[in-house]
Amino acid sequence: MPDFLLELRSEEIPARMQAGARDELEKLFRREMDAAGVEAGELTVWSTPRRLALIARDLPEATQAVREEAKGPPEGAPDQAIDGFCRKNGVTRDQLEIRDVKGRNTYFAVIEKPGRAVKDLLAEAIPAIIRDFSWPKSMRWGTASMSTESLRWVRPLSGIVALLGDDVVECEVHGVTSGAVTLGHRFHHSGDITIGNADDYAMKLRAGHVIVDHEQRQDLIREGAAKVAAEAGLKLVEDEGLVIENAGLTEWPVPLLGRFEEDFLQVPPETIQLTARVNQKYFVCHRSPAEAGVSDDGGQPHEVPASAGTQQLANAFICTANIEAEDGGARVVDGNRKVLAARLADARFFWDVDRKKTLAEHAKGLERITFHEKLGTVADKVERVANLARWLVESDIVVPAKAGTSLGQSAKTNEIPASAGMTKEELADLTEQAARLAKADLVTEMVGEFPELQGLMGGYYARAEGLPDEVADAIRDHYKPVGQGDEVPTAPVTVAVSLADKLDTLRSFFSIDEKPTGSKDPFALRRAALGVIRLMTENGLRMSAGQGELLEFFADRLKVQQREAGVRHDLIDAVFALGGEDDLVRLLARVHALQAFVQTEDGTNLLAGYKRAANILKKEQWDAEPEHTGDEDPLENVDDPDMREIYAEAVEKKLSYTPEPAEKALIDALDSAEPKAVATVETEDFAAAMSALASLRAPIDAFFEEVIVNAEEKHVRAARLDLLARFRDAVHRVADFSRIEG
Repeated sequence: MPDFLLELRSEEIPARMQAGARDELEKLFRREMDAAGVEAGELTVWSTPRRLALIARDLPEATQAVREEAKGPPEGAPDQAIDGFCRKNGVTRDQLEIRDVKGRNTYFAVIEKPGRAVKDLLAEAIPAIIRDFSWPKSMRWGTASMSTESLRWVRPLSGIVALLGDDVVECEVHGVTSGAVTLGHRFHHSGDITIGNADDYAMKLRAGHVIVDHEQRQDLIREGAAKVAAEAGLKLVEDEGLVIENAGLTEWPVPLLGRFEEDFLQVPPETIQLTARVNQKYFVCHRSPAEAGVSDDGGQPHEVPASAGTQQLANAFICTANIEAEDGGARVVDGNRKVLAARLADARFFWDVDRKKTLAEHAKGLERITFHEKLGTVADKVERVANLARWLVESDIVVPAKAGTSLGQSAKTNEIPASAGMTKEELADLTEQAARLAKADLVTEMVGEFPELQGLMGGYYARAEGLPDEVADAIRDHYKPVGQGDEVPTAPVTVAVSLADKLDTLRSFFSIDEKPTGSKDPFALRRAALGVIRLMTENGLRMSAGQGELLEFFADRLKVQQREAGVRHDLIDAVFALGGEDDLVRLLARVHALQAFVQTEDGTNLLAGYKRAANILKKEQWDAEPEHTGDEDPLENVDDPDMREIYAEAVEKKLSYTPEPAEKALIDALDSAEPKAVATVETEDFAAAMSALASLRAPIDAFFEEVIVNAEEKHVRAARLDLLARFRDAVHRVADFSRIEG
C-alpha cells in the first residue's frame, strides 16, 4: 500500500498562522478521503515558513466497487415522476427493477459504482483542498487576481509536490502544476530537489538545509538557545511561545548570543524582555548567581530596578538566525544588536520621560479616558474604587495579618493586631492612596507602547518616586489574580485595592444591565468574578458577595471554579438552595464538608434515606410542619379535598399516638442531632454538623425497615409522615439534600 506526499510551497507563511494551517490541511484531506470512501489512516503534517507538507501512510491503490440501491415511485406513477427519478440516479427506465413493497410494485434503481484508482481521486482532491483552504488572511496575485473568482492563498502559491508511492499525482491549480520537484533553503541551496517518494522527503530537504518538521526545529531552538546561554555563563529565560514563533520563522534555525549595552539595564527588566520578544523575537537571559548585580568588569553592582523576579537580567539576547554563517554569525549578531539597541533606546526614553511626572500628575490624564459611556471616565472609576477600598479596610474586612497567620485568619478576628505596626487609619490611608494611583500608568508612554505592562510599570514608577512599598506593590499587583493559575495577593493593601477594583467592575456593569450572555463577555466579568472569589476564599475574607443577579452570577462562577478543583456542582447547589448564604468562605467550607460527608458510607446511606423520605412526603403531599407553623394552615399544600379532611382529623389525633420502638429511636436521635447541627452550623464547624447528621443514619435505616409509613389508621400515618418531615428538615439544617445527585 503506497504512501502519499503532498507539499504546498508558497512565499512566507506567517508563523502565527502555521499551526492553524496544519490543522486545516489535515481536516480538508480527511474530508476528501472520507467523501471518496478512502480510509486516511495515520497522517503527518509539517510546516515551515515556505511550505506545508502532508504524508498519508498506506493508502489503497483503488477504492472498492460499491452497489447502491434507491427506492423510487410505485408502478403506475406519472411519467414525469419516474423520469425525474431516473435522472437523479443516472439510470434509464429499462435499468429499473420492480419489487413488491407492502403489496405494491415499486421501482428501484440499482447503481453499480466501480472502484476508482486512488491516484485519480487525489488528483481531484488536491485542487479542492487548495481552493477551500481557510486562512485568517489571504491574497490574490497575478493577472488572474482581477477576478473575484481567482484563487486566494496566504501568499502566492508557487509549487505543488504530489506523489503516491513513486508516481506523480498530476493536477493543476491556478497555473501551478504538480510534480516531484521542490526547492531547498533560500540561501543555502540552489537548484531543484527531486523527491522520490514520501520516505525520502524529509531527508532530501534536510540535505538542502531545510528541516521540514516544525517540532524538530523547535527542539533545536530550545536546546540551542539554552546551550549558547550556558556557554556564556548565563541562564536562558525560557519562553515556549517564542520557541514556536522562531521555529515558524526559520527553516534552518541557528541560535546566536549577542550583547547589548549595560546602561539599558537601568530600565525595568520586563520592559527589556518585552522589547526583545515582541519587536525582535529575541530571547533574554538571566545573570548567573555569581555575577548577578556585578558589572562585567568586576566593578560596582549595576543599579537595576527592583523586579518581581528574584534573578537579574543580563545584558544579553539570543536571536535565531535562518542561516549558518561562515563567520559564526558575528555579522548577524551585530546587525541584530543595532536593531535591538534602537528599540531599547526608545524604551529608555519612555522610562525617563514618564518619571518626569509623579503618578498623581499622570492620574489627572485619566479624566480624558472613557471607561464606559454609561459609567463615565476611568477617573470616575478610580474614585469609586478608592472609596470602596478604603471602606473594605475601615469595615475590618481587610486587615493586616499577624505574624505567622494568613490574612484570612487575622480578618476573621475583626481586629487590627498590634504586631502589624500600623493603625487602621494608616492602613486605610495607604489603601486609598494606592487605589487612586493604580490606573495612573495607563496614560504613560511605556504602557502606551506595551499595554501588557499596565500595573507593573505603575509599581516601578511608584517605587522610583519614593512611595511606600505597600503602595507600589498594590499598584503593581492590583490586577491579580488574572487567570486561574495566577498568584493571589495576600498583602492587605493589595488585596483591598484588587478586590475593590473587581467588585466595582462587576457592580457597575450589572447596574447598567451589561451582563455576560452565552459565550460573550466583552467586559471580562466572569474573570473578575473568579478573581473576587479567589481573593476572598484564599484570604479568608468575610464579606457578603452580593444579592440578586450578582449573587447568582457569583454562584455560577463558583461552580465553574470548584468543578475544576474537583468539587461537585450539585453540592454547591445543595448549600446555595438553603438561601441566605452569601459569605463565600463559609459557603465553601460547608460545601467541602458536605463533599467529604457524602463520600462516606454514612453519607451515602443517609442520602438514600433522605430521598426515600422526601419521595414519600411528596407523594402524600405532606410538605407542611403541622406543630410548628403557628397560625398558618398546616395543610395548605394538600390539594385533594378528601386528603385534606383525612389529614386534618389525623393531625388532631396523632398528638396522643404512642410511637413504635423504631419511631422512638428516630425521635430520640433527632432530639439529639437537631440542636447539635444548628449549633455547629452557627459556629461554622461544618464537619461536626455532618457528624451530627451521621448519627441519624442507623435510626432512619431501622425506621424504614421496621415501620409501615402508610398505616391504615389516619392519625398513625400522619404521625409517621410528620416524623419523616422532621427528619427531612433536620437534614436541611446543613444542606438541601434534594439537590444532591445519586
